[in-house]
Amino acid sequence: MKCLVVTTHPLSNSLCKQLANHVVERLAAMDHEILVEDLYEEGFEPALTVAERESYYKGSYDFTNIAEQVERLKQAEALILLFPTWWFSFPAMLKGWFDRVWGPGIAYDHADDFGPIKPRLDNLRKVLVITTLGAPWWVDRFIMRQPVKRVIKVALLGACARKSTLKYFSLYNSEKLDEAQIAKFKEKIDRALVGWK
Repeated sequence: MKCLVVTTHPLSNSLCKQLANHVVERLAAMDHEILVEDLYEEGFEPALTVAERESYYKGSYDFTNIAEQVERLKQAEALILLFPTWWFSFPAMLKGWFDRVWGPGIAYDHADDFGPIKPRLDNLRKVLVITTLGAPWWVDRFIMRQPVKRVIKVALLGACARKSTLKYFSLYNSEKLDEAQIAKFKEKIDRALVGWK
């Protein structure tokens, strides 16, 4: 498959980067075609521009400044997102990637009556999300009710990529983990990738 790996962390020695490298190695060993988009390393500008926002409802979304990112998303059959969950939300860089790259005519089409949008990312068959959190699992699940997972599953994939299947892995207490715990989490990722074709 054509796999788009989008990673978001400002530190090159972060756990997120380590997990991203692990995923890329596994996908390469399975002979998948891999494109890596490191939003910080590439200097991605997350803020939606005036021209982009003004063109949202004008029939042709202006994605001139992000044409390469758009093309990679449109070609991807599998999407792997690796990022830290900060304040129970996306890092601003990743939120901006959704705001700008998942635009009209790319990820969805507007309904004529401004009703529910129509999905366009029928190419996406598999989505794997890997996120690190400093919080314990029970805070995310029982108090916050997994807000990031709900946005990805319902708002993004549910609206734009309905044919995709989602695997979502959270690594909790990430600042306190030892190497054995991280290795165990990597094994969980490996099991999820088994059978990707």
